[in-house]
Amino acid sequence: MLTAISNLIIPIIVLFIVFYGIVKQVNVYDVFISGAKESFDMVFSLFPSLLAMILGINIFLKSNLLNTLINFIKPILVLIKIPYQILPMALIRPISGSSALAFLNNIFESFGPDSFIGKLGSVIQGSTDTTFYIITLYFGCIGIKKIRYALWAGLFADLIGIISSILIVKLMF
Repeated sequence: MLTAISNLIIPIIVLFIVFYGIVKQVNVYDVFISGAKESFDMVFSLFPSLLAMILGINIFLKSNLLNTLINFIKPILVLIKIPYQILPMALIRPISGSSALAFLNNIFESFGPDSFIGKLGSVIQGSTDTTFYIITLYFGCIGIKKIRYALWAGLFADLIGIISSILIVKLMF
């Protein structure tokens, strides 16, 4: 039953929009074409920002900087009894949401979703955001070039989200 509903929801929404346009006497096809033309301008204006972000992410991941950071922070986490296996996900989350999900999936496969580290990874995933992606996409879309303070505020919010996640999961579980 749910599969049938999920398969039909998008066509129903599209049919509703077309029917609503007909009722309001709007040429739905012409409005759709006009919107598609406008989207090309937006895509072309966002492309340089997205390309720079993707290039930066690849340089970060391929340069082995992530492993260097993990090896530097790992002894501190072991000392304060926080599982160091969560560190790659916490460090990559502000950069790439899909990579963070891949790390979380590895945590689930290795430790299980109901383990302490699985719960911690889930809470971190929900408490932080992909700061670099958001700043690149939203600021690039409206043409803001000076992102320094917004970047630091976003990264600080991610750090607070990670610290809060650790504290909450330690207290709750």
